[in-house]
Amino acid sequence: QVQLVESGGGLVQAGGSLKLSCAASGRTFTRYAMGWFRQAPGKERREFVAGIWDDGSPYYANSAKGRFTISRDNVKNTLYLQMNSLQPEDTAIYYCTLGLNPLWEVPGTYEYWGQGTQVTVSS
Repeated sequence: QVQLVESGGGLVQAGGSLKLSCAASGRTFTRYAMGWFRQAPGKERREFVAGIWDDGSPYYANSAKGRFTISRDNVKNTLYLQMNSLQPEDTAIYYCTLGLNPLWEVPGTYEYWGQGTQVTVSS
């Protein structure tokens, strides 16, 4: 069974850092693009944060540029998101996702999703 499990969320102060992880299992995902979405409190839909192609090429939402770094370990089938300079507006549930050929910002083009990990940034 394909399974994505996020971890690393928590409560941090503004300006702090967190590193999220997403462990994928059930098959080899080396040819898949991987990404992170988030859904903030009160928002009705998930927002794209960052993605990474199978060769390691990253793509970032404007909100993440300069602060977040996405990476992957294909041997471990694990995705990471290093988040620095966190602000209260980053508070959200962060979801890991995989897709064979996604359109980065479009949730419906991904195939697998994790259950999410909560990130809370206090002021």
